[in-house]
Amino acid sequence: MEEQPTLDEIINFAALSENLGSAGQPTREQYPAISAAGYQAVVNLARPESEGAFPEEGDRVRSLGLQYFPLPVLWEQPTLADLDAFFEVMNSLRGRKVFVHCALNMRVSAFLYLYLHLVEGQPEEQARELMDSIWDPADYPAWDTLIRAALARAGRPPA
Repeated sequence: MEEQPTLDEIINFAALSENLGSAGQPTREQYPAISAAGYQAVVNLARPESEGAFPEEGDRVRSLGLQYFPLPVLWEQPTLADLDAFFEVMNSLRGRKVFVHCALNMRVSAFLYLYLHLVEGQPEEQARELMDSIWDPADYPAWDTLIRAALARAGRPPA
């Protein structure tokens, strides 16, 4: 009998809390593991042309009984409008178990840092842990600018 994929096999998977998981792009075959883990919704920040993306992802997610929220963020030019749309979706999913992904968990880790810190009130150092373990946005000017703008808009200049 063939073994079923596990969440840990999804690129850069991290369980941030009982109700929040994030990762890079899951494969078609990995989606049943997401469903089996009790996730109720999938938020996708990857673009349709991102590595590993597949056109029928939304159908695959919905066929497993999960809600699907595609919010494609352009890697080279993330915007505050993208971030606001993400905050709105995440706020609408409060109390539900949510799996958030992009191509490599870089976009997601930055957006989740800002969401956890600015919306949920998590201490900055704690909210940054996932992002800091995967990448450094300071190496990517568009992302550094976005993060600084979001923090400044909230009256919380970066450390």
